[in-house]
Amino acid sequence: MNKVALYARVSTDQQATGLESQVRILKDYCFKNDIVNYELFTDEGISGTKSSRPALDRMIAAVNNGEVGSVVVYSFSRFARSTTHLLNALQIFKAKNVAFVSLTEKIDTSTPVGLAVFSILAAISQLERDLIAERVKAGLANARAKGKLIGRKKMRDSDLIRKLLKAGMTFRQIAQIARCSHGSVWAEKSA
Repeated sequence: MNKVALYARVSTDQQATGLESQVRILKDYCFKNDIVNYELFTDEGISGTKSSRPALDRMIAAVNNGEVGSVVVYSFSRFARSTTHLLNALQIFKAKNVAFVSLTEKIDTSTPVGLAVFSILAAISQLERDLIAERVKAGLANARAKGKLIGRKKMRDSDLIRKLLKAGMTFRQIAQIARCSHGSVWAEKSA
């Protein structure tokens, strides 16, 4: 049987008692459910907004290697701060047939209700991404309609670069004369 991965995290080193508390609750869960084959992964002093954390990365590697049968966390917030990060991890777990248990939220994806909650979270996350994209597009269209330029102001001398290109000069020579990058010369040639 694959091991159970227990994950705990606190943002600052001063929250040692919070980490200790999470670990105690996770181990208590294992004791109450007769789980003896578990491994504890803890990140201390690392923000939950970071999707890459040493212990979390080791745990995900263990999941990908087929060593883990389920992942247990104290709460969603200890595991991930964004819905997107949480759902990306849950997708990995689902693909590897790994159950996910959050003790605070009482979610267990190995149960039908837990799986339904996961599906609802995934749908909400997709809706959130779509709404953000829609708002960005609408905002950009509105800005363009008001005559605002989107993006950085073009700093290169396009006329000079085109004349130097026609004269057959190298990109390096043109970049030096026009005081721009090779990329700017290339962009002008491609335009």
